[in-house]
Amino acid sequence: MRLVVAMMRHETNTFSPVPTPLARFGAAGPDFGNSAAENLRGTNNPFAAYLDIAEKRGASVATPVAGNASPSGPVHRDAFEKMANAILEAVDKGCDAAMLDLHGAMVTQDSDDGEGELLSRIRKLKPNLPIAVALDLHANLTPQIVDNCTVLTGYKTYPHVDMYETGRLAGDILMRALDGEIDPKIVWGRKPMLPHTLRMGHDDEPMRSLIAQARAAEASGALAMSVFGGFPLVDIARPGLSVVGMANARERANLELTQSAVESILETGWARRAEFVYHSEKLKDSIARAKQMGDGPVLLIDHADNCASGGTQDTVAVLREALKQGLKDMAVFAICDPQAVEEMAKAGVGNRITLKLGGKTDMPSIGAKGEPLEITGMVRALTDGNYLVTGPMGTGTQAFMGRAGVLHVDGIDIAVIERHHEPFDLGCLRSLGVEPTNKRYVLLKSRIHYRAGFKPIAKAIVECDGEGVTTSDYGRFRFEKLERPAYPLDA
Repeated sequence: MRLVVAMMRHETNTFSPVPTPLARFGAAGPDFGNSAAENLRGTNNPFAAYLDIAEKRGASVATPVAGNASPSGPVHRDAFEKMANAILEAVDKGCDAAMLDLHGAMVTQDSDDGEGELLSRIRKLKPNLPIAVALDLHANLTPQIVDNCTVLTGYKTYPHVDMYETGRLAGDILMRALDGEIDPKIVWGRKPMLPHTLRMGHDDEPMRSLIAQARAAEASGALAMSVFGGFPLVDIARPGLSVVGMANARERANLELTQSAVESILETGWARRAEFVYHSEKLKDSIARAKQMGDGPVLLIDHADNCASGGTQDTVAVLREALKQGLKDMAVFAICDPQAVEEMAKAGVGNRITLKLGGKTDMPSIGAKGEPLEITGMVRALTDGNYLVTGPMGTGTQAFMGRAGVLHVDGIDIAVIERHHEPFDLGCLRSLGVEPTNKRYVLLKSRIHYRAGFKPIAKAIVECDGEGVTTSDYGRFRFEKLERPAYPLDA
């Protein structure tokens, strides 16, 4: 048996000013060939699960590419073509099946459906090739994706701690099909609604109940059942909530059970659609509330500028307000500002420096200009920004923050990095010599993923509505391609 295993992941925020060239898909671009397997084997990713399945079967494996980019604007044309062509070339050489680790919300400069475009090209090249696909919980499902794969599964957790498990499920179903044990069939549906990302945590209602229904359907016989909240910060025709079930078409009862479960979960989601709407408080009120709290760490979540949803990670509204209200004993992760890192490196560890921090990027999609924060502090640390992820999300992968440093300002340690990186693992601060458990406040540019590493250490959590292109205020975006009506834009 010969298998093609590949990764091409990107969550596209079409309102983000951050570009997405090929170099963004890894430390210096994607891994191609054998290095893809070497760097991802044993990690918490669908790709690693596929490799383990292949090894157990004694199959030979081609790993043409593994690329994963932090969310940003539409993927550059040449980046998509290089990765897609690598996969197509491997498939064209001959294989028994393909197992793909994708996201499901990729938009390119040429296509509103990057995954659908890739899968349709594979299907055109090899019409009968069995294809397994594992997708992110924030995938925006399309007919082009569904119609061109054999098996489809999605993460059931946010933060995403079940990535390996999701790939394992997709791969196992595909292997059973290759063995002639089952005839997998995809049944699915969607609702015209854009759930807020901050209402999609798997431990939070109403997503918790939808995920429970999906697990119950699997326990009752469905081969797989996946709930996709969708990624709403994108101007395409049909983003949003969808549900996918995998049924065994050889058994009519199984097919009917799976179809019924899909419809039931969708109806639950629609009936509870108002609960998927996030309501924020004024920033000054959030900081004032945090200031009155007792022992830390108190997490301050700067969710409007989350790089893992396409944020620039250089807005300073929340940090500015925290300084204004006199918060002390705080760690901040992180301001992405290559220019500031360069100035800190020139100053050197132990020296004081005055710089204009952040605010280097304008955000025309929301009519916002970058507003730097002029600040003076001591350079406390400088590193290469690399560390090994040991927490439950992305376990075993290498993190690349670019050069990174810590600016100590009047009792506050501010991490400054060259490359976008979300704080989902405690290592992002510990690798810089900052121990978050010793801080009263920890300001994180995140939405939900911070929970994987930081929630266990938190005494309290305060969500802070700052500035950025990951704001939950849909009224700030111009949706031109979106099919209307769509809830909550159209009540």
